[in-house]
Amino acid sequence: MREQTSVNNATRQAMAIIPTISLDEPSRLSTARSIHTACTSTGFFYLINHAIPSSLTATVLQQSQTLFALPLNEKNALIDSILNRGYTRFEEEKLDPSVQSRGDTKEGYYIGREVKDRTVEKLRGPNVWPTMSTCPSWTDEDCAEFRNVMEQYQVEVMRVCMELLSYFSLAVGLCDEDSFDERNDTIFNSFFKDPTTMIRLLHYSNEPSVPEDGIFACGAHSDYGMITLLLTDDNPGLQVKLNDEWIDVPPKEGAFVVNIGDMFERWTNGKFCSTIHRVIQPANGKERYSVPFFFEPDFDALVECLEVCRGRDEPKYPSITAGQHLLNMYNKTHADFDHNAK
Repeated sequence: MREQTSVNNATRQAMAIIPTISLDEPSRLSTARSIHTACTSTGFFYLINHAIPSSLTATVLQQSQTLFALPLNEKNALIDSILNRGYTRFEEEKLDPSVQSRGDTKEGYYIGREVKDRTVEKLRGPNVWPTMSTCPSWTDEDCAEFRNVMEQYQVEVMRVCMELLSYFSLAVGLCDEDSFDERNDTIFNSFFKDPTTMIRLLHYSNEPSVPEDGIFACGAHSDYGMITLLLTDDNPGLQVKLNDEWIDVPPKEGAFVVNIGDMFERWTNGKFCSTIHRVIQPANGKERYSVPFFFEPDFDALVECLEVCRGRDEPKYPSITAGQHLLNMYNKTHADFDHNAK
């Protein structure tokens, strides 16, 4: 009973620190203010009333579990290390190399926007979809269902992120109250005409994390891009670092966990926080499944301090294109990533 009480207290503490924001509030300005507060304090919030059916999110998690249950040789046939699509093996990614003795105790599967022509320089191209030739354990119907579910989900999360984008524009405007215009919800429109997006299915093993030995389910890191929309099962593990303390972010039924990334911090000159986070697999924990959706600017978008966020301060970060930032980070953290190959 004491242990359960402790868990409940920790959950209440985290949910008090990580705010919950609804997308169906009647006042857009009130929602933007809530997002501004979240982004300038924790960089994380729960998102509810997003209109994505629970039946779809449940199916996405179920399909992810089915995919990762495939034999290893079949999963390995689904790797595209040049475009960073398809399967990524256990321990292939090491997000905190200065601390980790091994790669993350997770495997993954990347699904981007489906583009027919392969453009290596911009991480564009067709996805790696399971077929009977690569995954003989599945039928044609299995392969088609997996693709249909993921493409349907991509449409839904894209819709939510585009809606969030207008709220984020208003929230950024609040950084300069003297010139704030409630109608200005288009600050980011020119940067997202052809956004780079990625669904990433993740499967964490039940191996306990041992931080003192450098073993993590997912090493400490900040996300690279603009917005991350995280769907997760009901297993714990996610933690955020606030005031040098690791705070649990437990799953919340019906809610996405939203956080902002490095590019957003650069655009706001550090006013919005790209917060360090990690995943710790507890002792006696279960295998964990989660699905982050990464919503990034156009590959060639220039990421530099927005005028509304500068004030009297000099830009804290050098300018960089969104695509180059992504390539730099993938090269640092993915052992199999080979962008230079043709």
